[in-house]
Amino acid sequence: MSDPAARIEELKTSLQLQPHVEGGHYRRFHPPKGADNAGARHAMSAIHYLLEAGECSSWHRVDAEEAWHFVEGEPLELLIYHPETHRLDRCTLGPVQGDTQAMTVVPAGAWQAARPLGRYALATCIVAPAFEYEGFELLAQDDPLASHLAGLVPEIGF
Repeated sequence: MSDPAARIEELKTSLQLQPHVEGGHYRRFHPPKGADNAGARHAMSAIHYLLEAGECSSWHRVDAEEAWHFVEGEPLELLIYHPETHRLDRCTLGPVQGDTQAMTVVPAGAWQAARPLGRYALATCIVAPAFEYEGFELLAQDDPLASHLAGLVPEIGF
């Protein structure tokens, strides 16, 4: 399909994507709704995640490792801030070539944000152990780290 706008709408419909609190659109497909693990945390969870041009995921962190796998569209930039070392990594995910890789892993507790570098980017994100809202934190705009990250990465902003 050569029309990116039509492809974006097709993906939202076929993958049943909904607005995400971080920005963009997503759908959790594993574990499926209603899957019970007898109160224990599932081994992993997975979502489809779509960002369109002009959208960014907000700075956030989770208490588990998160693997980002590029699926289609144009490359996206994944930003990973390691609070213990104050290091910022910029990873480009897309078709493998040069410095662009198909997947990367965000360590547990690292701050992360993403932005598409073209019209749209679709990724699959796998969290292990499974994502739980109790282990999720959005970076507050009034947090001193927010202004530090905005200075490092003004293209993400707040």
